Amino acid sequence: MARWTEFPYDAAEYTYDAAALKKKWARLHAGDAEPLPKGAKVLAAWALFHAGEFHKAFDAGLKAGGAGITVANKAQAIYATHLEPSEKTKLAMFMEVADRAEKQAVAEPKNANAHYWMGYALGRYSQGISVVEALSQGFGAKVKTAFETAIALAPTHADAHIGLGTFHAEIIDKVGSLLGRSQGASKDAGLRMFKEALRLNPTAAIARVEYAIGMVMLEGEKRMAEAEKLYADAAACKAMDAMERLDVEMAKAELEE
Repeated sequence: MARWTEFPYDAAEYTYDAAALKKKWARLHAGDAEPLPKGAKVLAAWALFHAGEFHKAFDAGLKAGGAGITVANKAQAIYATHLEPSEKTKLAMFMEVADRAEKQAVAEPKNANAHYWMGYALGRYSQGISVVEALSQGFGAKVKTAFETAIALAPTHADAHIGLGTFHAEIIDKVGSLLGRSQGASKDAGLRMFKEALRLNPTAAIARVEYAIGMVMLEGEKRMAEAEKLYADAAACKAMDAMERLDVEMAKAELEE
């Protein structure tokens, strides 16, 4: 695999030893509801992820296997979302994550994050190729089912609520409410998912950013002032790891546009 772009910020604050990581686990994983791993190798892979060593975390997760696959999927998906400069490589990475997560879900059907990362990766891939094209390929139903399954397995999975909210918003924004209904999308359900995500993980910048984007998609420019407030709140959030720092910086960039 080609060299990955390095995390562009100082990661000293996000570097945790095993003891510190265990202590902060609940806060760091409030979004994905991932259980604390039992194995030292998987925990070490997570430490690399939180410190922004995404390529190393990916490699370590794959090498560890088992629960380490989730680390690899998250590292590759988050890296592709925020740091990969090549659109072609980014899309290929999302499909790799989707394929790997789908196999993980087949092997471990009760693993919420296997379903979540399949939905996330297919959703990001769909945004990259155009949502309308993705719907024609049948990805819409797979994304929706993946997020709904993750929520059924882990009701406090805030990120899956964000993903499902984004699904509803993207579909309605691109094909309208009437056609969107045939894909199982609705404005009310989308807004409800975003609100629930923020309730479940109130310290998350990404919950605010995606809510802001989805709100404008679903209800138009009349909600722009509220969206800008959400961006400002997201930009003021305190990042606890490299991924959260990237989310905060994304919010800051949106405010500057």
